[in-house]
Amino acid sequence: MQQLILGSSSPFRAEILSKLGLPFITASPDIDESSLTGEKPEQLVQRLSEQKAYKIAESYPNALIIGSDQVAVLDGEILGKPGNHENAVKQLRSASGNTVLFVTGLALLNSKTKKVQSLVEPFEVQFKALSITQIDYYLRQEQPYRCAGSFKSEGFGISLFSKLNGNDPNSLIGLPLIRLISLLEAEGIDVLQPNQ
Repeated sequence: MQQLILGSSSPFRAEILSKLGLPFITASPDIDESSLTGEKPEQLVQRLSEQKAYKIAESYPNALIIGSDQVAVLDGEILGKPGNHENAVKQLRSASGNTVLFVTGLALLNSKTKKVQSLVEPFEVQFKALSITQIDYYLRQEQPYRCAGSFKSEGFGISLFSKLNGNDPNSLIGLPLIRLISLLEAEGIDVLQPNQ
């Protein structure tokens, strides 16, 4: 089997990928993640997930490389990482009682054959109507200031939601595992067949 590389520095994505029981390493791609003029969220995450994989391929010419990127979208606007408490309060006040769409781009690049498979996976989160006291308490508990949308769904952030809607709960954390399994199968890797 070719070496499997997760092109991400996210410990949460690495934890998700480890569920498959496949050996892998991580490598952090250094790319410009700015959106292009007029680029839709779906186009952005697909482009960035592919760019991340191609960037890692420069150092690994015979590997299967996973690239992934995610944005949160509210009323057509991308929610970035808040960076601090004040911005996180603003984001969660906007999200309160509303639906936020998480759009995740996923790419699998075979750096030997140059074949790339990529897709976009949506996942909707319905937020509870939250008071400012609840928002402030949550933020002080978890401090999700480096997370798009100002929450960690894999942690205490689950308390903010009234409903989740999507095909794979792993998508919300940034790595659509069900779809990744299909991409790996197209490269001859069956996760249910050990020692290939």
